[in-house]
Amino acid sequence: MLMPKRVKYRKQMRGRMRGKALRGAEISFGEFGLQALEPGWVSARQIEAARRTIVHAMKRRGKVWIRIFPDKPYTQKPPETRMGKGKGNVEYWVAVVRPGRIMFEVGGLPAEIAEEALHQAMYKFSIRTKVVARHESTGEMA
Repeated sequence: MLMPKRVKYRKQMRGRMRGKALRGAEISFGEFGLQALEPGWVSARQIEAARRTIVHAMKRRGKVWIRIFPDKPYTQKPPETRMGKGKGNVEYWVAVVRPGRIMFEVGGLPAEIAEEALHQAMYKFSIRTKVVARHESTGEMA
């Protein structure tokens, strides 16, 4: 599963997810992409599940690009623990995703297979997403 090799600080604060994605909102590598429609945290397990679904649907053709990386630690205190005694342990890693962010890209295969593969991956996320093509993601028709 994806996680950083080393981090400067072991635990982070939650932060805020205001506004749209500043970068990573356009398709750069493939022809089709999976775009986030709402803000949220995407766990490393969700990313891996979506990647495996896309690769399975593509039947070993084409190429997949993962455009998000889980670099934020998610901490959790054990169940039935009293308040206080500091912050909990790091349980897993999440990627902060804002609306407009392209999470996955695929290329090198027919349009209907690419769209079906990304559509199957949509079910793996806890946030709303949509499948976009290269010409419609930039805002102008090519």
